[in-house]
Amino acid sequence: MLRREDGYEIATDPDRVDMDRVHHWLSTDAYWALGRSRETVERCVRASLNFGVYEPAGGQVAYARVVTDLVAFAWLSDVYVDPAHRGRGLGTWLAASIRDHLAPYRLRRLMLATVDAHGVYEKVGFTPVPDPEHLMVMKFA
Repeated sequence: MLRREDGYEIATDPDRVDMDRVHHWLSTDAYWALGRSRETVERCVRASLNFGVYEPAGGQVAYARVVTDLVAFAWLSDVYVDPAHRGRGLGTWLAASIRDHLAPYRLRRLMLATVDAHGVYEKVGFTPVPDPEHLMVMKFA
């Protein structure tokens, strides 16, 4: 667990994830997950490395998950900071903490997709894909 001087903390315990809150955030306010079912959110949490940010009083105020083999590759996904807690550097702190958590694994690549938060991720070392024409995607739904 990591703690900032202002009392916010990051934990990776999946049992600590406030499933109701995370489902609400993702399914109603995250453009990439609008309408996502509660069952899907639960399955994603169970199959991922989870990072929750908690305020000093203990309530969850941000979430992110990483899909990874912990050997060569990781995908950062579902990064969300509650609107009431934005502007405090929590997103940057969360992204940096995830980077630092994964560093000992010496992964070859940590990827993500974002429409509007490039500046947050650039602060912690993310860069645009150098050869995007090499990437492909298969969509199922």
